[in-house]
Amino acid sequence: MKAAPLVVLAAAAATSALAQPYPMKIPTPSGEVILPSEGDRHAYDSYRYAAARRAGDSLYISGVIVGRRGSEGTDVEAFKAQARRAFERIKRTLAATGLGFADVTMINSFHVWQGPDFAGTKAQQFDAFEAVMDEYMDPPWPAWTAVGTTGLLGDGGIVEIQMIAHDPAKTGR
Repeated sequence: MKAAPLVVLAAAAATSALAQPYPMKIPTPSGEVILPSEGDRHAYDSYRYAAARRAGDSLYISGVIVGRRGSEGTDVEAFKAQARRAFERIKRTLAATGLGFADVTMINSFHVWQGPDFAGTKAQQFDAFEAVMDEYMDPPWPAWTAVGTTGLLGDGGIVEIQMIAHDPAKTGR
């Protein structure tokens, strides 16, 4: 009997993985793709990105947008509520992989300092972002790079948050 080509086996594994309930885990050569919800599955199928991808003992979380919806305000308090919504999404993604914010080793945040969706100053946005982050994360702090930008892919986006986490179960630490 002739062995099935690797591509066919990988496609069968992916198809089988796509039939499972959420969080959905799709095997990859170095780990797995994690799709915590149906919305994440839609994004994976439609826009070709995974909510999270594990490679070895590292978990890479795709950018999560802090942004306005509908008639939400542009003031600092509205921004804090929008940031909490983004951190809750990240929390769900981490939980779907068995991790938490304490496992986060790196944050990259991309900030639209001047745009129509936030009426405050750069300092007000950053202070508000840090205040919300403090609601979810405790020391020791992860490495963090915050970058200013002129815009994000999604409409209404003010900040995009990307994280990398370490999975101690993979290394025994």
